Amino acid sequence: MTPAEIVKKLFLLGEMYTVAQSLSDEAAEIVASDYGYQLQIVSPDEEEDLLAEEEVDDESQLTPRPPVITVMGHVDHGKTLLLDKIRQTDVVGQEHGGITQHIGAYQVHKNGRAITFIDTPGHEAFTQMRARGAQSTDIAVLVVAADDGVKPQTVEALSHAKAAEVPIVVAVNKIDKEGADPTRVRQQLTELEVVPEEWGGNYPFVDISAKQGTHIDDLLDVLLLVADIQDLKANEKAPPRGVVIEAHLDKGRGPVATVLVQRGTLRVGDIIVCGTAWARVRAMLDDDGKPLNEAGPGSPAQVLGFNAVPEAGDDFRSAPDERGARQIAQDRESRRRVADMVSRKTVTLEDLYEQTREGELTELNVILKADVQGSLEAVQDALEKMKMEEVAVRVIHRAVGAITENDVTLAVLKPVFVEDITGRAQVRATFKVPKIGTIAGCYMEEGKATRGQKVRLLRDGVVVSDTTVSSLRRFKDDVREVTSGYECGVGLDNFHDIKEGDVLEFYEVREVPRD
Repeated sequence: MTPAEIVKKLFLLGEMYTVAQSLSDEAAEIVASDYGYQLQIVSPDEEEDLLAEEEVDDESQLTPRPPVITVMGHVDHGKTLLLDKIRQTDVVGQEHGGITQHIGAYQVHKNGRAITFIDTPGHEAFTQMRARGAQSTDIAVLVVAADDGVKPQTVEALSHAKAAEVPIVVAVNKIDKEGADPTRVRQQLTELEVVPEEWGGNYPFVDISAKQGTHIDDLLDVLLLVADIQDLKANEKAPPRGVVIEAHLDKGRGPVATVLVQRGTLRVGDIIVCGTAWARVRAMLDDDGKPLNEAGPGSPAQVLGFNAVPEAGDDFRSAPDERGARQIAQDRESRRRVADMVSRKTVTLEDLYEQTREGELTELNVILKADVQGSLEAVQDALEKMKMEEVAVRVIHRAVGAITENDVTLAVLKPVFVEDITGRAQVRATFKVPKIGTIAGCYMEEGKATRGQKVRLLRDGVVVSDTTVSSLRRFKDDVREVTSGYECGVGLDNFHDIKEGDVLEFYEVREVPRD
């Protein structure tokens, strides 16, 4: 139906709508039933699920794939150092303050078999990133320091892994340190219903030292064993599909996304749609930055060629062509925008009255920019959790990339405009000038007057006109500025009712940014 037909139908049914308005659920149901349709109202996400084709693979098409392993645990318990030892690279040295900032995906080989690792930050602010890491994984490695024991984020990481229903392998790290007590770690985790296999439970425990490289091979063997029990397989010949682990805007390369392929094989030149972004894969890189031509199931890859930075956690799927991909992305964008408009609460007079009555809760509007999507979510989450009595933090815009002029225009507090009085003059005579109007013959009592600046005309202490200086003369010469102690002729813009005894107050308006 065209929008005009629906507006006409609503009019005949006694409902007044314009083409630009969103229909209420009730109005939509009325129209649908009048046309003989049964209406199902869903969110944009649910609509995506309804539109997504159910992909069922034939058992004969499935081949073994590498396990995807997420490393979790409390901050500074040695997760990145463990991966570091496995990869024999120095990721830790590059991290800010020794804390992992972004999710990284890496692939290593053991006994000729590939294992994919996802490194998630252990810092408290990165809850969402860590939760997302657990949802796209086959096995979770919970790293606990033997000298520090179970900490709040250890429990949090454990909850995410359990919620994702993935097998958990516990790596008891730092066994080489003084005060290390692996037995105490086992007791603490047993209290959280994570009972070690050697104590009759279901959870494999491996005592390691990431720093010394002790028992790292044993840990990898256990991971491969757990993976074998799961019998992980995928169809590598199917259309590529997977999830975005992380995404950021690179100055030289544009939007870059770290993806994990879960089904099919992603190749350079493929067209994929990811949330409201789409890409023709221009290039792919492995975790060392070396070019890749293809990435199969269970493999990570950095993908270049997106039109915009995709959301971390979004699924990606293949599309038949660029036009189709662009259309899907645009449709999702418009649906999301409409959903946001509908869900956005309108402030009523009653709301304003209520806020005033309660002492007027001030909103601090924040524009959030970060280098990668995961950091953005973490910072927003931390800001919104801050409890302040007088100020509520509201993130009005968030995006990946550098701060732009538009961000500054959109930001936060309105500036304060301050008036500075620069000079004062008394009108001692008036002159009528043909084609110009009345000119005030003035004596500058203090300060200075400049051509083009703002001026107020006061009569008996009352402001009669607020205008600008259109002309400024000394004798017969046009001048730019006149200072105190001099006589001058002043012309006012669009005001000629000047009388002797009037006072001219010259001023400037200054914009002062607020803290």
